[in-house]
Amino acid sequence: MKPDLRVNIADVEWKNPITTASGTFSITDSSAFYDPHILGAITTKGVSSVKWDGNPSPRIAETYGGMLNAVGLQNPGADYFLENEVPLLKKADTNIIVNLAGHSVEEYVEVASKLNKCSEIDMFELNISCPNVKEGGIGFGTDPNLAYEVTKAVKEVVNKPLIVKLSPNVTDITVIAKAVEKAGADAISLINTLLGMRIDINRGKLILANKTGGFSGPAIKPVAIRMVYQVSRAVNIPVIGLGGITTVEDVIEFLMAGADAVAIGSAALMDPLAVPRIVENLEKYMIEHNYASIADIKNRFKD
Repeated sequence: MKPDLRVNIADVEWKNPITTASGTFSITDSSAFYDPHILGAITTKGVSSVKWDGNPSPRIAETYGGMLNAVGLQNPGADYFLENEVPLLKKADTNIIVNLAGHSVEEYVEVASKLNKCSEIDMFELNISCPNVKEGGIGFGTDPNLAYEVTKAVKEVVNKPLIVKLSPNVTDITVIAKAVEKAGADAISLINTLLGMRIDINRGKLILANKTGGFSGPAIKPVAIRMVYQVSRAVNIPVIGLGGITTVEDVIEFLMAGADAVAIGSAALMDPLAVPRIVENLEKYMIEHNYASIADIKNRFKD
């Protein structure tokens, strides 16, 4: 008998607990390697209300155990997304999660309002790791009051489930998690990238034009596991875990830590076939280890 891979995230049923991490999936590029129908959900790159050009180059750098990126959420804006990308996404036959980007509460509300009218979108993911320009550059994701404010404002203008993506660059992530839950978040995803930097010792210069970038990849997984463990025990809403997942064993570890679903990011940039391989291996793993459901995996772990 085949295991039941289905999960329920904020009253939305996924065929399995695997989605893509924002910024690492393209409906045109990724679908050239595999059928996105196999995914529990697709999470898009960040979409802002108007076009963003992103940061200057160079904005990607390899490093031990992962990569640094300072792309700056480059995207063509909500209107372009609705006209050109949604028609392709709706053919994927899976849940569509759109990642929302903004510099201020007003910008987040504007893009959420525009996209909320689209029936093909199943869920939103609120990226609160963007700098809040109006508050002197303080990140929404590092201040519980700002995190509460932006989550509440967006929740008021959408009628689809709202996932809030948390930044790991904080002292106590449970404080932020509780703030967004109180503000009405339907689920939480974590972790976003850690803040990192690299220097080219031959040129004596910083490698990234933006100076700092988001550190992702296998090296951050222990941090992600710890934070998922903490947050899943601090809130009463679903948790989507991400950060360094490259194998099916990583998926199992996140589920045991308390995640209800997982997102795969950097692994797909290094190997476009990583995602379908992990999806396929999840069912095999469950059969080999006598797991009848995802809940069985989660219940195997004992504190």
